[in-house]
Amino acid sequence: MLFFSERTLAREDQTAACLPYNHQEAVEEPSQAAELAITKGEIEAAGRKAYVYTMDVSKKKDIEATAQALLKAAGSIDVLVNNAGILKPSLLQDLDEADWDAHFDVNAKGVMMMCQAVLPHMRAKKSGRVVNIASIAGRQGVPTQGHYAATKAVVITLTRVLAQEVGMDGVTVNAICPGIILTEMGKNNLGSEAAIRHWEDVAALKRLGAPEDVVGPVLFFASDLSAFVTGQALNVDGGIYYH
Repeated sequence: MLFFSERTLAREDQTAACLPYNHQEAVEEPSQAAELAITKGEIEAAGRKAYVYTMDVSKKKDIEATAQALLKAAGSIDVLVNNAGILKPSLLQDLDEADWDAHFDVNAKGVMMMCQAVLPHMRAKKSGRVVNIASIAGRQGVPTQGHYAATKAVVITLTRVLAQEVGMDGVTVNAICPGIILTEMGKNNLGSEAAIRHWEDVAALKRLGAPEDVVGPVLFFASDLSAFVTGQALNVDGGIYYH
């Protein structure tokens, strides 16, 4: 599912599906709906097809219905980008059960169920690319983000296992582990300009990421350039984490 930087991603292919998600506090806002409408219009103006669906990635019925609708409309699903995610910072000792469950429902279970909905089609046609957006937090836990880090560690493990389970059918499964990306969620989680400056100093490139910095790696894993790469988790963090 294309959930960020849809314009750039979509320009690289003939058909794009943008799938915003609704989940409790992560409800689609009017501004997001307007942005998607603009994106759809730009893709179509370039002579390509675009489809927009709204669903809850924590609900299996939503996912299955959306996948079937897209298959009926487009005829094929060649690339799946799992990028829906939520983060509500909290110390683990203060984290309530509902927030724990919500993070796992969207960030981990959502990835698994999206793959379950799409992989049978990819395996049947003997080709496909799955790109899961994890996080460097999934490699090393971050204070106040332990629950988020746990979900992203699950995504990395799912990526490695799925790659072994579907590789014989020509399907690759890889993950990207972004560092600090200055989306609205990223800025809110940092909390202050001082925190931004600190992490800019830590990063080898002396800056933090923009959503566009993640697009290139996504396109690589989605293309035939990565045909012999599977089960990998690539850090895209400007030089913050080296393992």
